Amino acid sequence: MFLYRKVSLLIITHFCVFLQFFGCLLFTSFAFSQKETKSESAKVKEAQKKALRFIVFGDWGRNGEDNQRETSLGMGLVAKTFKPEFIASMGDNFYPNGVRSTRDHAWLASFEDIYTAHSLQTDWYVVLGNHDYKGNPQAEIDYSDIDRRWNMPARYYSKIMFIGNDSTQGVLLVFIDSTPFLSEYYVTPEHHVRGQDTAAQRIWLEKTLSEAPSYVKWKFVFGHHPLWTGGGRMKAPETMEMKNLFRPIFEKYHVNVYFCGHEHSLQYIKPEGFTHYFISGAGSETTPAIVHPEGGQFAKSVNGFMDITVKDDQMEVNVINYLGENIYSTIIPHP
Repeated sequence: MFLYRKVSLLIITHFCVFLQFFGCLLFTSFAFSQKETKSESAKVKEAQKKALRFIVFGDWGRNGEDNQRETSLGMGLVAKTFKPEFIASMGDNFYPNGVRSTRDHAWLASFEDIYTAHSLQTDWYVVLGNHDYKGNPQAEIDYSDIDRRWNMPARYYSKIMFIGNDSTQGVLLVFIDSTPFLSEYYVTPEHHVRGQDTAAQRIWLEKTLSEAPSYVKWKFVFGHHPLWTGGGRMKAPETMEMKNLFRPIFEKYHVNVYFCGHEHSLQYIKPEGFTHYFISGAGSETTPAIVHPEGGQFAKSVNGFMDITVKDDQMEVNVINYLGENIYSTIIPHP
């Protein structure tokens, strides 16, 4: 009996020692894992500090219909980790007829009550589209004084931001108002474009691009209408007009990228020349698109958006569908 108790005590003692050893091993492993996770997190944050990140999308304002709400959820999901410094809206912000005033119900139905994710409560830089010109474009400018994130100081404007807050690494952002340049919007009175001085805007654009400070490393222009498209407007007069009007300017002043919407799809086109062209107009309704025969790199008719990461030596573009899935990526080296 005494021997039995002695053996039992010995077994219990060894078992306790084993538990202590195993516990220490688990704790050490957990601590190492936590340290590694924190280290990886620090690396991600450090990398983010050395880049300018933003989201581009357009053609969205449909009271949550045509997958607008679903696309907003995908944007919110991606933005939570991507952490964009701003969101660029490529026009046709309110279908079908823009907004009447800053108190129009469409502000709630198509904007405030749709893009509710905390990750989307950042600056939005907005351009006008042709549907916005069916309403009161000035109301979209005036809304900048009402909503903290809505930024449209004028019908066309520019801004310089910096890569990782480095004052030697500037990015020039130029937001143009393309609708008044196109002849088809003067045929009927439904688009309120008359009285817009396109000559003055063109002079301003050339001046803004030509007088960019020496620390500007990248030049991006944002507008509504495309110069190239694999969508239904590939051979439309408005597309030819845009190309004839703006391509010489973009080439002359070395615009790195032109972002736009209007076509309800996601496209990347790199024709001959200096400038890259991205279409991100799939914020709600989608329309068919093919890879453009002249330099087309990607085209897909699916709801989604693009996230852009700009560094001193390259920029990365990810095309994301409404589920938050990456469906195409490309890296553009700094020329």
